[in-house]
Amino acid sequence: KQTQKCKSGPVDLVFLIDSSRSVRPHEFETMRKFMIDILSTLDIGLNATRVGVVQYSSQLRNEFSLKTHAKLDAMVKGINEIIPLAQGTMTGLAIKYIMNSAFIAEEGDRPQVPNVAVIVTDGRPQDRVAEVAAEAREKGIEIYAVGVARADMASLRAMASPPFEDHVFLVESFDLIHQFGLQFQDKLCGMDLCLESDHGCEHICESSPGSFHCLCLPGYTLNEDGKTCAAIDLLIDYCSFGNHSCDHECVSVLNGYHCRCNQGHRLLDDGKTCQDMDLCNTVEHGCEHQCVSTLGSYYCICPEGQLLQEDGKSCGTCKSANIDLVLLIDGSKSVRPQNFELVKKFVNQVVDSLDVSAHGTRVGLVQYSSRVRTEFPLNMYHTAEEIKAAVMKVDYMEKGTMTGLALKHMLENSFLESEGARPSSRNIPRIGLVFTDGRSQDDITEYAKKAKEAGITMYAVGVGKAVEDELRVIASEPQEKHFYYTTDFTAISNIAENLKLNVCPGTRLKIQTQCTIDLTHLTLSKCYIKKQLWSVERTGKLVVK
Repeated sequence: KQTQKCKSGPVDLVFLIDSSRSVRPHEFETMRKFMIDILSTLDIGLNATRVGVVQYSSQLRNEFSLKTHAKLDAMVKGINEIIPLAQGTMTGLAIKYIMNSAFIAEEGDRPQVPNVAVIVTDGRPQDRVAEVAAEAREKGIEIYAVGVARADMASLRAMASPPFEDHVFLVESFDLIHQFGLQFQDKLCGMDLCLESDHGCEHICESSPGSFHCLCLPGYTLNEDGKTCAAIDLLIDYCSFGNHSCDHECVSVLNGYHCRCNQGHRLLDDGKTCQDMDLCNTVEHGCEHQCVSTLGSYYCICPEGQLLQEDGKSCGTCKSANIDLVLLIDGSKSVRPQNFELVKKFVNQVVDSLDVSAHGTRVGLVQYSSRVRTEFPLNMYHTAEEIKAAVMKVDYMEKGTMTGLALKHMLENSFLESEGARPSSRNIPRIGLVFTDGRSQDDITEYAKKAKEAGITMYAVGVGKAVEDELRVIASEPQEKHFYYTTDFTAISNIAENLKLNVCPGTRLKIQTQCTIDLTHLTLSKCYIKKQLWSVERTGKLVVK
């Protein structure tokens, strides 16, 4: 146990505790200890970590909300007084409750402060959780899912925020639950609140572990709001004498004055001169290639031919463009077991050509024969190694060839946000790849057309007795880039090497910028447009850097 509380917050934290009848009394006592152990490492307070606790079974009980307690001992008392409900397990209902009734201003939720939910459960939910959890995450709630003993991993993943390795914890018994507490605490530590929050102090902000407080300059006193300052005595307005020599701003104080600099500048030792702050040299900016300082801020740029990635810091070529890729593989009996193993190796060759990560390319796999089965959705795995291992474990169906049914499944299910697809508003390309060895036993025309109309870029790969006309119906235009065929299963590795699945996001770029360009007086101006640095040269020509 730490002797000093870490620098955490400010965070609005709500525990969602499963008190269904399958949670035994001694296990519920361990849940209490788990919550108290975590809270004792954090700095509790109205300006730091606020905590609420909700228990659920078939119904819900709000034990206390974010605004109820300002001190740790009051929270501990409230946790110790919880009486288990001991009924069913309506986890989806509980997530909806905290989203709509716990993280709201009336209950103490603060704007601009991270919302964190910790769900502790021992069993499978009796209602649907994926959709409501996705909605909660879209609203900015970071969800940790802690499963104990009999918990279902798929349900935990459906609830938790990505990446799962940081947000999903499955422990064998309640006795191991403290391990999560240590990792969760690390997640919340390390912020200097005066630097990283909108503290609102009029004069001086002073950080303390997990919190901050405001101070006033000499001759002033702190008002009751804890942020603004008032003069202790009637002040002479020394600044009005006009001889202060301040670079930017003069502030009159008792028996004198002091100089203050505008945002993005610092006051030099002479007490009067203001200098631009080069934030690239004063903060850990994390830029992979180059950091560029601006007034009070900074941004990252990449070398020529590379694009700034979603994190705003790392660089990548078209290879690391973000895509959501769903592969539909034919598991019909005509493929035969030994060839199905070649199909799986083909899939893994495709995966090796991608930049797989939670923020980069996501991959889902669907197998079809007379029926359709999702082998894993887009949000199941976030490394190429995990995906390839899962592909090699896929069992061969060995029945008919219902390609139309597979396309329908892909369109209606595979690209849902609850299945891991990024929101369409983010313009991340959606790609479907169909692999087949024969003629479909149902109609493919309707859903092949609908998939492309929905903005999904379709690839068709055929082998053996596959019908070329059907493959062309599936493939997007231009067909020479989206349609592949070979007579022999052993040759599909060549197709994998030649497939170019990555869609460079630059082709979909909408130019959105707030900068204005005056070409009359221009020497060189820079504008940031959708994370790409553009320059306008003296000629007025717009050039992508």
